[in-house]
Amino acid sequence: MGSTEDLKLFCLEAVRDASKTNDSKLFPMLEHLAFEHGITNVYQTCDSITSFEQSLNNLLYEDRNFMDYELIYLVVKGTGEDIVIDGYRYSLQEIAELFEGKLKGKIIHFANTKTLDIDLETAQYFIDITRAKALSGYVEETIFDSTFLDSKLIAHFYQDTDDPEALVKLLLENQNKLAHALGFRLFY
Repeated sequence: MGSTEDLKLFCLEAVRDASKTNDSKLFPMLEHLAFEHGITNVYQTCDSITSFEQSLNNLLYEDRNFMDYELIYLVVKGTGEDIVIDGYRYSLQEIAELFEGKLKGKIIHFANTKTLDIDLETAQYFIDITRAKALSGYVEETIFDSTFLDSKLIAHFYQDTDDPEALVKLLLENQNKLAHALGFRLFY
């Protein structure tokens, strides 16, 4: 990926009501990434599949710097092949088809609020349809959230290598216990 000066992150969090002021638990992590590591990030909220799609479409079609964003960090609920927004389930296949061919070269990373307990075929379908570089997240739903490990992944690992195998090796060397506890998965 290059240096952290080049790394740009788009974070989309599903909330109950996007029209209300949101004091997200993600703000300290995003501020830390910006101030300590020089990682440019954009934070948005969504409260429906329509606003989820609209936020990503705005990023795709209206943000002049879209090509510079290498990582899309999704903080949504869900399990297995589904995400849940506003009580409705959407499959990763449906999401892939919404963004067919539009995520070329991007890494899509899910926080552990949505477990990524999927098979290789589902992951490969998502990657092939969206043209994403990789899909990552966690298998385990735990009592603690993945914010700490997500921060480490973004600040120290994703920008250090373009090689997914090297990324996993770096992660396991430096955050082995936490990565195993959360069940980190990376598909490419």
